[in-house]
Amino acid sequence: MTDAPETLSPETKLELITRNLQEVLGEEELKTILSERDVKLYWGTAPTGKPHVGYFVPMVKIADFLKAGCHVTILMADIHAFLDNEKAPFDLVTMRTKYYEQVIRSMLSSIGVPLEKLTFVVGSSYELSPKFSMDNYLLASKVTEHDAKKAGSEVVKQVSLPLLSGLLYPGMQALDEEYLGVDAQFGGVDQRKIFTFAEKYLPKLGYKKRIHMMNPMLPGLQGDKMSSSDPNSKIDLLDTSKAVSTKVSKAFCPEKEVEGNGVLSFVKFVLFPASSQRLGSPEFVIQRPEKFGGSTVYSDYETLERDFVEGLVHPGDLKGSVAAALNQLLEPIRQHFDTPEMQQLILEAYPPPVAAPKVVKQKKKHNKRPEDAGTDAAAAAATSEQSVEEKLADTHI
Repeated sequence: MTDAPETLSPETKLELITRNLQEVLGEEELKTILSERDVKLYWGTAPTGKPHVGYFVPMVKIADFLKAGCHVTILMADIHAFLDNEKAPFDLVTMRTKYYEQVIRSMLSSIGVPLEKLTFVVGSSYELSPKFSMDNYLLASKVTEHDAKKAGSEVVKQVSLPLLSGLLYPGMQALDEEYLGVDAQFGGVDQRKIFTFAEKYLPKLGYKKRIHMMNPMLPGLQGDKMSSSDPNSKIDLLDTSKAVSTKVSKAFCPEKEVEGNGVLSFVKFVLFPASSQRLGSPEFVIQRPEKFGGSTVYSDYETLERDFVEGLVHPGDLKGSVAAALNQLLEPIRQHFDTPEMQQLILEAYPPPVAAPKVVKQKKKHNKRPEDAGTDAAAAAATSEQSVEEKLADTHI
């Protein structure tokens, strides 16, 4: 990707920044800033479960932001990961933070995004400072329990006995906007309640309200939200080529239906933008044998969707083509992690679960005469006494 030309108009920058977004809060402010200078924004991620292919959605938007000349910061929100119902101890979160940075860098490289224009920041590098802590306390004195709980309801893990840490999460994310010095925050639409929370409460501390930009949530393979905690809904970035093809082949993709179709959504929000980034223009190829009409090259999503709805593209052909294109994106990431150093990082970030020790049940001896039981007890006592004597004999003072 080349640097944004100096002659790029504010209108063109706005189109790049907002395309494929589901919602923008503060678009007028965005237009005002673009008429004066480039936008500063950040995207944050909490290093918990392993990132999946759904992370390509924010990656391709980050590519758009950079094309538009934006100054982009990527926040590795390690403290947030720890606060989210203590999904992992902090030493494990530290290793996952390192893993996430490697994953994000390799994902961006795989779609042709230059990394030199990005800034990576770890949350604990400033969130533990006295000033941030004092602001956090000030915010806590103004935020109601109701608002804090509501703000985190879509993001913080919901449990029957919620921890106080989950109530701190939204306020810290709001303060991140001020401490990172940005004009805008970008995230999934599941972050909307935290974004409106920040708009309400940051001005109460004397800080300005920021712009908020949201991308849609990518449906999972079974039609629901793609989630790191649900192995049936996602494709891991390091899945083998065969595993990717198998998972895509089993995905929810009803003939002629668009609603909730995760395969079509992936083409729209990842494969078309990624190909545009890599090749200079959007392109997606439906691969078919000649006897079924041969391959078809699409240069826009709308035409592909129309042909799918009309039955001109079969779900089986769509799935096979998506698997092929996705494996092409994932191969550089697999290669990046195919080193002893990266394999060790994976092991330290996501150690295999320790198997619970097997409990060996003692066989019960039934119908034993009382005198036999007494004999057994005496023998055991003698053995124990002998053992103690032997140990004393071996002890030198």
